[in-house]
Amino acid sequence: MQPVYIAAARRTPIGKLRGALSGIRPDDLAADVIRDLVAGLPGFDPAEIDDVYWGNANGAGEENRNVARMAVLLAGLPDSVPGASTNRLCASGMEAFTVAARTIGAGEADVVLAGGVESMSRAPFVVPRPDEALPHKMEMADTRLGWRLVNPKMKELHGLLAMGETAEEVANRYDVGRERQDAFALRSHRLAAAAWDAGHFDAEVLAVTSPAGDSVGRDECIRPDTSLEKLAGLKPVFRKGGSVTAGNSSPMNDGAAGLVLASEAGLAKLGVEPLARYVAGASAGVHPDVMGIGPIPAVGRVLTRTGWKIADVETAELNEAFAAQALAVTDGIGIDPELVNPSGGAIALGHPLGCSGARIVTTLVHRMRREGLRRGLAAMCVGVGQGTAVLIEGI
Repeated sequence: MQPVYIAAARRTPIGKLRGALSGIRPDDLAADVIRDLVAGLPGFDPAEIDDVYWGNANGAGEENRNVARMAVLLAGLPDSVPGASTNRLCASGMEAFTVAARTIGAGEADVVLAGGVESMSRAPFVVPRPDEALPHKMEMADTRLGWRLVNPKMKELHGLLAMGETAEEVANRYDVGRERQDAFALRSHRLAAAAWDAGHFDAEVLAVTSPAGDSVGRDECIRPDTSLEKLAGLKPVFRKGGSVTAGNSSPMNDGAAGLVLASEAGLAKLGVEPLARYVAGASAGVHPDVMGIGPIPAVGRVLTRTGWKIADVETAELNEAFAAQALAVTDGIGIDPELVNPSGGAIALGHPLGCSGARIVTTLVHRMRREGLRRGLAAMCVGVGQGTAVLIEGI
């Protein structure tokens, strides 16, 4: 396998549900990132991009019909540049990243763009086609999050717990109490606010323009004024007597992120120094009821595959779908909690599903470059019971 380098990584700010980015179509958000990545390579002919892989978890709305290809064309790239969309639900952006890396590693490409996008604000309701020829009623499903149009056999085989219910299962089975969850959520908000104030996101975030002409340049969901008292006052929303609240869960969001990956020959074409090197990736499955622990076996697989030990990891981005699962994963993989999400995580920054995997890799590589770190980990849980992880080496 030939070496695979990360030459650039950028993202939009993450908007809150019905917030500053809600007026922007997801294919336009993706196009904004692609256009920005290419603009950062002024001596490079974009016609030499071998492929574009872009993650998206919905696929039922404005991002339908292959958002990767649509974004390529909307970004003004030559029509010779192809694009393919990937879907591993919450890890779709990370899946696009690993597919791109493996394609280059196999010697089948030199320059590939990879990323992800989600607009949960604009996710549509869908109406399934009725079985009868002359139906008298129509069913409607919300596509923003969770199960819909489910095969009846799935409930019999595995159950259909909602996302929040799976977090409650993890909290109960892995003994992650309410106080610990709230403290973790508070940490996420405080670290995210401090990272913005310190300028740590400046190199990775591109400002986008809303349809109203406003420039949006900062993540919207960070709450620097929250406190343990405020978080403790929130009621459980998924299970009576539970511990998972809106405050210790990630919100629903809009955003896009993307990276430029290249071989050594590709780097010569790009004319830039790399940010980092892709080492390996792995995915694993778990029972859907405890989907949040999926990163534990995924991290185990990728460490075994490379010979790394968890003690070798100097910094990690673990997507915070819920504080309960993020803490269970931190405990389960045995990493020092202080190394996890030192710039905050999805509870504060947001979790636009198809974007998040690319977002956490983007944040990871910029931190490694800024701080001179050598070994990094990015991992995330996936709805319906999976986990994905990648290892990154600093340069």
